Amino acid sequence: MNPIQWATNPWGQRVPIHVAWFLIWVSAIAGLAFLVVHAIWIRYFVKPEEWRETAASASTIAEIPAEIKRHSLAARLFHWVMAAAMLVLLFTAFLPKVGYQFPWVTYHWIAGLVLIASIIFHIIHAAFFMDFWSIWPDKIDIADARNRARLIMGEAAPRPHRFAKYPFENKMYHLIIVLTGLSAAVTGGFMLLRVRTPFLTRNPYFFSDMTWGLMYVLHGLAGVGLISLITVHIYFALRPEKLAITRSMIFGSITREHFLEEHDPQRWNVASENPSATRPAESSAD
Repeated sequence: MNPIQWATNPWGQRVPIHVAWFLIWVSAIAGLAFLVVHAIWIRYFVKPEEWRETAASASTIAEIPAEIKRHSLAARLFHWVMAAAMLVLLFTAFLPKVGYQFPWVTYHWIAGLVLIASIIFHIIHAAFFMDFWSIWPDKIDIADARNRARLIMGEAAPRPHRFAKYPFENKMYHLIIVLTGLSAAVTGGFMLLRVRTPFLTRNPYFFSDMTWGLMYVLHGLAGVGLISLITVHIYFALRPEKLAITRSMIFGSITREHFLEEHDPQRWNVASENPSATRPAESSAD
């Protein structure tokens, strides 16, 4: 089966026109298969994480507030707006391909504009108002990932550090979703030239047939890829051990107990980020 649809244009050139739609089912099944395999792996094979001892001082730990801010209101609003836009884009793009017909084009390009606007906002917000590099893997993350892999295979290896602000898995997922989301958004932005909107004059001849075809293929690959990526994302958001992170995307913070269990105060200096937060009550001897 060819994953790309091809056609012959009026000049006799063979050009790609889109991805093959069976990839919708390939991506959906791949996402569901990951859920099943991961759930079995966690249930029957994974041992409790053993962390390397933190080098943070007692005074540093004592300064950790009871509630630790993890996501600002702006970051949370971006997340939920982007999530809604992506879900609308997926449903309007693929439901007609599996038999549910409705006038989807207008809903699709409106959701696309919302996604593009939210991504532009996030880039500016992350670059100028957030710790931009905190979401990208660093040397410690990569070394710890290698050590975890060695431990899983039964080899001797150092125990991993507790996480910085974002776990390594979050950082890698973010990197993948950035590449996929930008591919869909950039190609989708150009594809607005092929539909009638109040904002742009329709111009299907802006690119050559080959360029348009490659753009549709990239857009389609990003779209079907998002099916499995979003499925996996929702799965992890609902797992019991990840509910603290999901809670932070709703309310903005994590508890001190969760922080001390999984995060390293030296890699994530929460005291400086939460100067006005409420500290845990100090016990006093009678």
